[in-house]
Formats: sequence, C-alpha cells, structure tokens
Amino acid sequence: MAECIRYETDSYILWRSRALNGQSENMTKPRPVTWPELLDFQSRIVGRRQAVRYGVTRAAVGRRIKSGAWQRLHRGTYATFSGVPPREARLWAALVRAGSGAVLSYETAAEVHRLIDKPGPKIHITVPISHDPARRGPIRGVVIHRSRNVASEPLPPWQLPRTPIAETVLDLIETATTTDDAFAWLTRAIGRDLVSAGMLTAALSARKRMRRRPWLVEALADVADGVMSPIELRYVRDVERAHGLPHAKRQVRRELDGGVRFLDNFYEAFRLCVEIDGRLTHPPEQKWRDADRDSDNLFRDDVQTIRLGLRHVTSGRCVQAAKLAKLFLRRGWDGEGLRPCGPDCAVSQVR
Repeated sequence: MAECIRYETDSYILWRSRALNGQSENMTKPRPVTWPELLDFQSRIVGRRQAVRYGVTRAAVGRRIKSGAWQRLHRGTYATFSGVPPREARLWAALVRAGSGAVLSYETAAEVHRLIDKPGPKIHITVPISHDPARRGPIRGVVIHRSRNVASEPLPPWQLPRTPIAETVLDLIETATTTDDAFAWLTRAIGRDLVSAGMLTAALSARKRMRRRPWLVEALADVADGVMSPIELRYVRDVERAHGLPHAKRQVRRELDGGVRFLDNFYEAFRLCVEIDGRLTHPPEQKWRDADRDSDNLFRDDVQTIRLGLRHVTSGRCVQAAKLAKLFLRRGWDGEGLRPCGPDCAVSQVR
C-alpha cells in the first residue's frame, strides 16, 4: 500500500492506494497533508494563508518573524528557518507568493530541468492569465509571465512545479534574440537527452501561436538530419543547400584508430568529409563527439577531410562553396543543381 498526493489550489490532499492485479486502486478516504509534511514538501517555505489554514495565526506568524525564527521572503511568504535560504527554498517562495497555478518557466524551468547549469539573475514564473500576482505588489527578483494555457508537468508536490521540458524549450526558442541562440537551445536540449525532436514537434503542433514557427519546423528537420550546432546549421543552409552542393550524411559513425568518431558531414560517394570546427559553438553535452578529433588524419583510406570554421560558413560561404564544388567535380560529380546564391557569388565562376 502506498501513499499518493494530489495538489488542489493551495492545499494538499493525500490518499492511500493499493495495487490490485498490477493496477492502482484509490481508497475512498483521503486525508489532508499534515503541517510537517507541507513544510517538507515546500523546502520549509509557507504562505500566510497556508499557515492560517494549519492553525498558525497571523499574530503567531508575527511573533516568529520578530524573534528571528522565521523570515519574510516575499509579501505573505515566509521561510520557517533562519539563515540564508537555499536556491530551492527561494524558488518555492516565488511560487507560493505567485499563488495557485504558478509554475516555474523559461530560464528557471530550464535550470530545474538541468538544461542550463547556472541560475539566471531572475526567477521566471508563469501563471494563468486570469491571475495577476502583481496586483498585491511587485515580487522582487521574479518575472511573471501570464498565459491562457499554463502547461505544468505532472509531478508529486514535493517537486517544484515547472513547465514540461518541451514547452520550456519552445518558450526559450520563442524569446531568443537570434536564430543562432534559438537553435542552440534546441540542440542543447536534444544533446542532453532531455527531449526528442518528435516531442518538440508535437508540442509545437499544439501551440496556436508561435514566433519563428516556419524556421523552427525546418530547424527540427535539420536536427533530425543530424545538424547539432548553430555553426553546423550555417554550413548546411548557407554553404551546401544555398549553392546546390551534394547532400551529406550527418553524424556518420566511423570506427577509426580503435575508437568511434561521428563525422559532421560525410559525402560517401565522393570520399569527402567536411568537419565543422565549432569548439567555441558546439554544445559541450554532445557526448558523441570525440574529444580527440583535433588530428588531421581522420582516415587511413582515400577520404579527404576539409575543416571549416565560423568565417568559412559566414562571410566566406560563397568562396568555400566554390572550392567544395571544384572538389566534387574532380571526384566525379556531374554538377547538377550547382547554382550561385546571388549575382556576385563565387560559385558562378566554377566551370
């Protein structure tokens, strides 16, 4: 027999369940969560209304604050201990202050999902659009987002409420300053095995409004194809596709020198490999990348390796496309589809 938790508005209901033939059957007598359980669930953070509900009067709250046993973190929100509150307690305090239905979102949800490693300067919280916590005054250090459809991951109440990982990634992509930043969120989440391209596609389909939707649909297809960093995306879109070069296989597994390496762009028919030197832009979580890829001799056969950096795929993209086109032609390509991307493109000089 196990205990289960349900969170309802500002109170918890706990009931017992038992397994019958492999399925859970709820018992009929739920019980409220006790005061010690509530404090344990919320990292010893409590709201004034919660305290009153459990029999702690406003006067008693005032005495505890005055004595230093409790401390006020936000309006009507208290830490039931002295000393510096840990990070999780501060997150709970922001949620309790924001009220029923509040969830961590954006960078703060990314922090809890371990999508980022360092907390941001502000705590981001999303609440239902019908609820405005700021009416009771601003919440120091907290950014409030209001939404008609607040997505919340189903979690037991001792875990911080947060938007699901797919929704979190879409939120971050939508508010990213540049498409490079947006793509970095996408590949970081997938590279850390936190979400799949399919999960993101499903979440995107469920959203009625989404900034950069056409770009994101294409970006998800690129990630599914093996493009795993902003600099790789620039190569694929601005060098390979924009000039009609042959299509490479991405992240091709090769066993070389007793180890396994994954190649960024492998043109097997032309025995050509294009590696993107993105040590400054590749996310560190790409665990399939061999840390010892600095060797120029990736192959012992007749495959030629070309290494490109950021300059080659940005300001020098047309020159680099022309050089690659000549290599492909020398290796048997018929040149079908080759095209300049503009009137001054270097590819127009390729014969």
